[in-house]
This record gives sequence, structure tokens and C-alpha cells, in this order.
Amino acid sequence: AALTSLMILLFLGSWRSTVIIATSIPLAILGSIIALSAVGETLNIMTLGGLALAVGILVDDATVTIENINWHLEHGKDVETSIMDGARQIVTPAFVSLLCICIVFVPMFFLEGVARFLFVPMAEAVMFAMICSFILSRTLVPTMAKYLLKPHAPHTDEHGSNAALPPSRNPLVRFQRGFEARFERVRAAYRDLLAMALEHRRVFVGGFLAFVVASFALVPFLGRNFFPSVDAGQILMHVRAPIGTRVEESATIFANVQAAIRRIVPPEELGTVVDNIGQPISGINTAYNNTGTIGSWDGDIQIALNEGHRPTADYVRRMREELPRQFPGVTFSFPPADIISQILNFGSPAPIDLQVRGNNLPQNFVYANKLLREIRRVPGVADARIQQSQANPTFA
Repeated sequence: AALTSLMILLFLGSWRSTVIIATSIPLAILGSIIALSAVGETLNIMTLGGLALAVGILVDDATVTIENINWHLEHGKDVETSIMDGARQIVTPAFVSLLCICIVFVPMFFLEGVARFLFVPMAEAVMFAMICSFILSRTLVPTMAKYLLKPHAPHTDEHGSNAALPPSRNPLVRFQRGFEARFERVRAAYRDLLAMALEHRRVFVGGFLAFVVASFALVPFLGRNFFPSVDAGQILMHVRAPIGTRVEESATIFANVQAAIRRIVPPEELGTVVDNIGQPISGINTAYNNTGTIGSWDGDIQIALNEGHRPTADYVRRMREELPRQFPGVTFSFPPADIISQILNFGSPAPIDLQVRGNNLPQNFVYANKLLREIRRVPGVADARIQQSQANPTFA
């Protein structure tokens, strides 16, 4: 908001107008927070992101109102008449602009599942802030303009006057006029480029279309994740030794896996490595474990990397390639390690979790193994596995 106010001061050249606009922005955000609380939302990453997105838009209503009032003041009107005429002229365009912005977020209310819980709060934050901003631009902004703005002396305003302004000793005024002059040169250069494009419209349109077609070459390099990947420097590895391995033998295997991990990850990047082998004593821990631990041959290895590490995905890729070769008969999988991935998976041990249910357990395993073979043929699939095992040892 401070940067926005600074830009307004540079472009409008009036601290009074800047105060009016800078006052409306936090009030619009506060109104949005009140409305979010009324519908049961909280301040979280998504609602704060929506408010941050709205800040850049909130300034528009108040800025357009103040700019239009100043335009009427430059024509010699008194303050009250300028406020009434300026506000009346832009009320319809401002309302249509509000509707256009809100309509963009309406489809989010038809989402289902995790997408709805993520994006609906953000949409509500933006829409509430925009509605509050529109109301403030019709009420608070004209009221403050009535008390702060002054009539403009003829030919002494920065807006729309071709006459030279009187000299000033105020360094802020001189800085703003210098900025205005430099900005006018930039705008003049842009006007010349636009005129040249209009004069050679066929060349410009052809070149633009060629650029658009060429940009499709970037499609193979674009990500298609549902949510941006987060590199938290955490790796969770589930290790399963051969079924029936005693816990002391599993501990030896895990120690060797740890040694292999330390050879893959440089010592300066490796923070901590923690093992959790076998089934816990308490059933509460089992209820919160989603990696598929079913016996003394199972375990989890939690790896934390130091700051400044290389991409975590590169180390996971190397471990997937090297560890199965070094430890035949041991299976490795990488469940979600960071909290964001776990939330997006709804607590499942993998982004895609298929469940086979039936009354015949042996036939369920036969079908599950057949399904697993087909899934492994899909390009890009990693860590495809069946968490349960039919080979669990039994004791008479």
C-alpha cells in the first residue's frame, strides 16, 4: 500500500489526493476482512493472497474518482460541483468494471473437492474487497475530497494545462515535475511506436501472429501441476525390506540405506536423517501413519536438507534410480513430505490412491496386482505399489 501511495503521489502530484486514496485502500481491506469473518472464513494463505491480489485493483476506484474530480477542477469549477459531476460521470463505468472483475471469480464457486476449499476463500476476499472499494469510492472519497481538495488556479495545474508552471523551491514539487517530464517523454516515444505500427499495420499484425504461433513451441516446457510445487527441503522415504525380516535385520538394512543416502546428498546440504522402523506400540501412532507400515520390515526415513540445497526433486530422482540397484529385494517409495503436499493428497500416501474392495481377499490381491501391472505402463508413473502384502508371516 505504501508503494501504491508513492506511485499515486508521483503521478497525481498532490499529497491531498494521495491521502484520500491511501485512506480508502486499508478501509476496503478491513471491510473485506469483516465480510470474510461474517461468512465464516479466516485469515489464511489463500485469503491473504486474495487481499494481496486485490490491493492492486482497489486503487483504481479511488484513483479514477479523484482524477476525474481534478479534471473538473481544472476547468474552473468549484469543489462541490466538480465532485458531483466527476462522481456522476464514472459511476456506471466503475460499476461495470466491478461486475467484470467479480464475474471472473464466479466459476470458482462451482468447484468441488480440494480446489473449492483452496480457491473459494481467495475469490471471496477479492470480491468483498472490490465491493467495499466501490462503496468507499462513492461515499468516503467524495467526502474527503470536499474537505481536502481546493479550487485550481487557472493554468497552474499539472493536469491538462499547456502553460508553464510557476517555479517552486519545494524539493518534492520539483522532483514530481521532473518525474512528470520524463514520463511524458516515455509516453511520447510510445505514441511514436504506436503511430509506426498503425502505418505498417500489415507487417505488425503478421509479425504478431508469427510470434503467437512461435510461442506454442514452449508448450512442452510448461508445467501442468494442480498446485505449484513446493521445495521445502524435506524428503520422506518409505522402505520395505523383504517380508518377514526381523526388526534387528531391518535396522541393519536401514543403516546401509542411510549410508547410501549420505553418498548421494553432499554433507554440506544434508541436515538430519531420522529412522522410524517397524510398527509403533501405540495404535494412535498407527492411525496417523499413512505410509503403509505393516510389520517389522517396514520403516520411514525422514530427510531434511539445509538451506541453499539443490532441488529436492533431483535427489529424489537419484535415489529412485540408485537405491533399488544397491538393495535388491528392498522397495522404496516417496510419500509426500511437506504439509502442502499432504493436504493436497487429503492424507493419502500418494497423489493417486486406488482402493480395491471385495469380499474375496485372495481375488482382491489378484485383481490389484493385475491393475498394478497396467498402471506401471503409464508414462511418468513413479512409486506405484500395493501397500498391503499377502505374504505376511503367520504364527501357529
